[in-house]
Amino acid sequence: MDTRSLMEQIVSNDNLNVAYLQIVRNKGAAGVDGMTVEELGAYLAENGENIRKQLRTRKYKPQPVRRVEIPKPDGGTRNLGIPTVVDRFVQQAVTQVLTPIFEEQFHEHSYGFRPNRCAQQAVLKALEMMNDGHSWIVDIDLAKFFDTVNHDKLMTIFGRTIKDGDVISVVRKFLASGVMIDDEYEDTVVGTPQGGNISPLLANVMLNELDKELEARGLDFVRYADDLIIMVGSKQAAERVMKSATRFIEEKLGLKVNAEKSKVDKPKGIKYLGFGFYYDTLAKGYKARPHPKAVAKFKAQMKKLTCRSWGVSNSYKVQKLNQLIRGWINYFKIGSMKGLCERLDRNIRYRLRMCIWKHWKTPQNRAKNLMKLDVPRWAAYKIAYSGDRYARLAHNGWVHKAISNERLTTFGLVSMSNYYAERRVIC
Repeated sequence: MDTRSLMEQIVSNDNLNVAYLQIVRNKGAAGVDGMTVEELGAYLAENGENIRKQLRTRKYKPQPVRRVEIPKPDGGTRNLGIPTVVDRFVQQAVTQVLTPIFEEQFHEHSYGFRPNRCAQQAVLKALEMMNDGHSWIVDIDLAKFFDTVNHDKLMTIFGRTIKDGDVISVVRKFLASGVMIDDEYEDTVVGTPQGGNISPLLANVMLNELDKELEARGLDFVRYADDLIIMVGSKQAAERVMKSATRFIEEKLGLKVNAEKSKVDKPKGIKYLGFGFYYDTLAKGYKARPHPKAVAKFKAQMKKLTCRSWGVSNSYKVQKLNQLIRGWINYFKIGSMKGLCERLDRNIRYRLRMCIWKHWKTPQNRAKNLMKLDVPRWAAYKIAYSGDRYARLAHNGWVHKAISNERLTTFGLVSMSNYYAERRVIC
């Protein structure tokens, strides 16, 4: 494909309109200039032609990104760079034209940030390889990948495919636009902002070099963005691959491998994209399930949503719980977790019973509500005036009868077990 005149495709009305609609759908926070997504339409109506002209003449100047630090689950922070909405609009327009070109080059075992591909497909492909005799895993963790990308190396790779100087110029400017940290400007001599619309594509452009190298060595691997695992048949082979792959990543790509987090292990010892792996002796093969760390994170979120001291209605708590449950199961539905869902269901209902009991407040009101829910008068008053702690009362048989599983379902609570059964993907 001729890539010498792509800028005209980028600034075409159709492409810009699609880019604008995507930015509006994505929403997102304002950048350093404070402009919101809602204000973008009016700004483009007045300045759209000038932006076109600047892109054609290489005079477009991106603004610095706004640095935001978010905590990682395992400690430390991840740097996010939030471009202005105008810069996000231009990046989206560029990405829409470049993506089909690079898609033709990307490896079939690369799943991150690509059209019609997802993390679950990466996990299923990894399972397929594990069950094909690859019982040792090389788990490579790239240290702060988005913060360490070498601009010159990236643009050299980029320039092998893209020959339009105007496009190369604007992409280079986005890489070097700088960041604002607490109102102070800082140059970006390395890295691509994690949060920009074009960053995922550029990450895949860089890491596709690694994919090609692994393929040339005849290795089976799965990559989702910078999460890479390589599957081999023996521990010795795994240790050898770890050394050679690390050497290529650091010497040829100029990236850094996190030696503390990278490891060689059997499938059951790794965590990949939130999943853990175990050997099913009946099926005689490896299967996936939510990793204990992912389960612990779910429980922590669930406990926040069922905190008795949270001053919102129980119906709102159920609404937020349902969002958490659906999102979590939709992600982990390829995993084996029937028993886990049943245990989590019991825990959720137990905690909701405590929330409802507290909401009833006074002994008199509690007795009244219990009787409304078919508890005999003598039992209702005995329980209501017992002075037992919430945890003990939530396990009481009469409270169970009053606030039954069926009534909680009627109240709107989604059952994890039932939702998993509906959404489950057999693998």
